[in-house]
Amino acid sequence: MNNFVFHTPTKVIFGKNTESEVGSLVKEQGCRKVLVHYGGQSARKSGLLDRVFTSLQEAGIAYTSLGGVVPNPRLSLVYEGIELCRKEHVDFILAVGGGSVIDSAKAIGYGMANDFDVWDLYDRKNTAKACLPIGCVLTIAAAGSEMSDSSVITKEEGGIKRGYNSPLCRCRFAVMNPELTYTLPAYQTACGAVDIMMHTMERYFVPDDTLELTDGMAEALIRTVMHNALILKGEPQNYKARAEIMWAGSLAHNSLMNCGGPNGDWASHQLEHELGGMFDVAHGAGLAAVWGSWARYVFHDKPERFAQFASRIFDIECHGNARETALLGIEAMEEFYRSIDMPTTIRELGVALTEEQIEELAAKCAFGGRTIGAFKTLNQEDMAAIYRNARG
Repeated sequence: MNNFVFHTPTKVIFGKNTESEVGSLVKEQGCRKVLVHYGGQSARKSGLLDRVFTSLQEAGIAYTSLGGVVPNPRLSLVYEGIELCRKEHVDFILAVGGGSVIDSAKAIGYGMANDFDVWDLYDRKNTAKACLPIGCVLTIAAAGSEMSDSSVITKEEGGIKRGYNSPLCRCRFAVMNPELTYTLPAYQTACGAVDIMMHTMERYFVPDDTLELTDGMAEALIRTVMHNALILKGEPQNYKARAEIMWAGSLAHNSLMNCGGPNGDWASHQLEHELGGMFDVAHGAGLAAVWGSWARYVFHDKPERFAQFASRIFDIECHGNARETALLGIEAMEEFYRSIDMPTTIRELGVALTEEQIEELAAKCAFGGRTIGAFKTLNQEDMAAIYRNARG
């Protein structure tokens, strides 16, 4: 096992009606003016924004607001947010939404606190020295951005989607009321479940030995999400199922599942980022579409790890043939994706990839000559092969 440092500075306020505590939480941070950052009109129509504004007013906190965040959050809105924050002398950013809103808020926070173009962080040309403090009111269980050190932004010019990681952007607090996810469309709920599972699986499928305890937590988390995702197909307002998945989303991506192992593989995420950048597909659906192709491409390097996964997640017996058991586990995971109406090929995303597009995706993923993956190191040729196999 590897040495590790586990530090989770985010204060979690979990449960019904917790959004009413936002004002006092911001006040604890000693901030004077807040940017309330959000997505479309659902937060306004549901009354959530009004409740947040009321809580801020009651605490004596001034605020301004900026909506318009979309899935695969755009760099242009980040720039708009930075300009607004400077104009309004904002010293705290409150994200009201899901991972896309929180990621956008983090990027604005970086842009406010550093004296260079914020895209330089995502383009690997600079390193953050600071970030404006961030808090969030979570409305979608998926990305785990409420407790993670990561932010992913899409640059419209060229359709480039990039992530940046730094502990500086971790939320000071995360307000998590499962009731706020009741009205999510079934497709979005399923996408969120896949994203949560993949954050765990990226850390699970690694070449090094890991802690048995961390493996057990990861396996329990995956099984919990699978069980409750199926419940929510028929009972979208089941509070317990919503709560289980919301808490799983945070634990999957707050570094707990890294403890004792390497930082993770992340190849599936990197491959999906390029799909999201070029075709604006939903992140969770894109992950489901490429995972099986990735898994079949790499499992030969350590089939015992995939066999363990098959046994502990799907109760598939291993009769001494790790490769056969591994393949059965991969097939079982794809069957689960189908059971919650998620794609298992890129064609099922509504994207008919040409050979030229496959080469472009691989070239973007390998920008700067980089390789991806830890379970198996993948170069540009490998990336193209996985896209090709996932095409469908």
